[in-house]
Amino acid sequence: VDDEDAIETARRAASSEGVLAGLSCGAALWGALQVAEREEARGWRIAVVLPDSGERYISTPFFAPEPAVGASTNGR
Repeated sequence: VDDEDAIETARRAASSEGVLAGLSCGAALWGALQVAEREEARGWRIAVVLPDSGERYISTPFFAPEPAVGASTNGR
């Protein structure tokens, strides 16, 4: 799992499910979602262990809001 996929999945877990997940959680969840999309997984119950918390990332750009489309990012 690359960092970009892990970060996006962790952010999605936080925004849509209220799960404050860190990078490792994002990677684990991404992997579980990939398994769940397989044809042979139809009807399976898939469990994933989320190995960390997003608490230490709160004050970092990890959970910084994305700038609005067309918004200036040069500080003006």
